[in-house]
Amino acid sequence: MQVQRSENRAEGTFAMGTCSTGQEEIDVNQDASHDESKSESARRPGERSPFCYSPGQFFFEYLVVVSLKKKSGSDYEPKIIYQFPKRENLLRGQKEEEERLLQAIPLFCFPDGNHWAPLTEYTSETFSFVLTNVDGSRKIGYCRRLLPVGRGPRFPEVFCIISCLGCFGLFSKILDEVEKRRQISMAVIYPFMQGLRESPFPAPGKTVTIKSFIPDSGTELIELTRPLDSWLEHVEFQALLQHLSPENILWLFASVVLERRIIFVAEELSVLSQCIHAVAALLYPFSWAHTYIPVVPECLIDTVCCPTPFMVGVQKRCLEQVLDQPMEEVLLVDLCEGKFLRSVGDEGDTLPAKLQTEMLTSLKTHNSNNNIQTSEQVNAHVSNTFVQFFVKTIGHYTSHLKWNKSGQSSFQEKAFCKAIASRSCRKFVKRFVRTQMFSLFIQEAERSRITQEGYFQQKVTEYQEQKKKQRRNS
Repeated sequence: MQVQRSENRAEGTFAMGTCSTGQEEIDVNQDASHDESKSESARRPGERSPFCYSPGQFFFEYLVVVSLKKKSGSDYEPKIIYQFPKRENLLRGQKEEEERLLQAIPLFCFPDGNHWAPLTEYTSETFSFVLTNVDGSRKIGYCRRLLPVGRGPRFPEVFCIISCLGCFGLFSKILDEVEKRRQISMAVIYPFMQGLRESPFPAPGKTVTIKSFIPDSGTELIELTRPLDSWLEHVEFQALLQHLSPENILWLFASVVLERRIIFVAEELSVLSQCIHAVAALLYPFSWAHTYIPVVPECLIDTVCCPTPFMVGVQKRCLEQVLDQPMEEVLLVDLCEGKFLRSVGDEGDTLPAKLQTEMLTSLKTHNSNNNIQTSEQVNAHVSNTFVQFFVKTIGHYTSHLKWNKSGQSSFQEKAFCKAIASRSCRKFVKRFVRTQMFSLFIQEAERSRITQEGYFQQKVTEYQEQKKKQRRNS
C-alpha cells in the first residue's frame, strides 16, 4: 500500500494519496485494478472476476472491531480495539504488510469524519470497502456498524471482516450472526468466528454448515450458501433499481462503459457501497480498471479532482465540499433523489439506439413483473440485460484473433469494427475499443489459445446459433 500519488495505466493501478489522521500517515492504495499475480490458467476470457479463489481457502483473514477514541476537543479517532486472529511468527515483510493494513482499516470503518457525539439510538448499517495492494491483490472489508449494548449515550462500533473473497450477501449473513452474538457478549463471538475460520470456503452453489453454541439457546447450525453465479457474488442489483430509474441506469452505464469520472452521493454508507458494486457488476464480462472507492473518507475528498477515470461514493453531507472542488467532466449521481446533479451531456446518445431501447424494455419489464421476487432472480434478470448488450456489440471478438505459427496472437481491431453491420453499433464500438477494460479483456483472450466456455462465451454461442437459424429460415 503506497503513499505517493501516482498512476500506472498499464496495470490499472491508482495509488491513493497520503491521508493524515493527526498522529501518523495512513498508506492506502484503493481501486479496482486487476490481480496480475493470478495464474494465467485461472483467468478466462468472458469469465473474469476481480476476486481470486482457491480450494480450501479461509473465509476471512481478520475480524476487527473499530471504536472511536477521544483525541482532542470534540474530535474522536477510530481505533482497533479487538483483532482476531492475532498472528505471530510473521516474517518481517508479512508483519509490515499487516501493520499497513491494520492502519488503513479504521479510516474506512468511519469514513464520515471524526466529529461524533455519544448516541442512545442508532440503526445498524452494513457497507463494504476495497483495499488494493501494490501487487494488485485485493482485500474487501465487510462492515457492520452498530450501537453496542449498554446504558446511556455511547459511540457506535464497527465489526469489520477482512477477506479476499467477494461475496457481499454471504458475509452480510455472517455479520448478522456476529451482531446477534454481540448483544449477548463479545466472548460469544470468538468461538463462532473460530468455527468459521476452520471451515473451507464453499464452491459455487454449495453450502457449508457451521456449528455454534449460544448460551441459553444451545447449539445452532448456521448454513452459508455461496451463489452459483460467481460474477454476481458481490452485488445486489435491487439496491440500484430502488434508487435510479431504468432510464438513468442506462445513462449511468453509458458513462461507466466509456470509463468516465463518476461520483455517487447518498446519505447511507450501505446505499453507496451496494449501488457502486452493482454498477461495476453491470460491466461483466469486463471489469472496472481505475480508481474505485465505494465510500470516500473525508480526508480523501480531493479524489474527485483526479483527471483520470474514477468511480467513488460520497456521503451527502460532504456534497458542498465536492461541488467546491475543481472537477473536470463528471457524472454526479444523487442516489437520494434518483437524479443527476451534473452530467457531460451526451449520456443519452452514447449507446446504440436500438440496443438501448431493448435494454430499457427489459429493465422496465422487471419493474412491472411481480413474478421476479428473489434477489437471485433480480440479479439474473438485470445481469442478462447487460450481458446481451455486450454479446451483440463485441461477441464476435474471437473471430478477429489471428494466431501465427509460434502460437502468438494479435487482435485485428480494424476488421473487428468493420464487421459490425449497424452504423450506430460500430460508432459505439470504435469508442469502446479504446478503453482500458476492453484492452485488458483482449490481452487475456490473446493469452488463451483455447476459448473457455464461460458464461459470457456460452451466451455468445447461443446468440450466433440463433442468428444462423434465422438466416436459414429466411
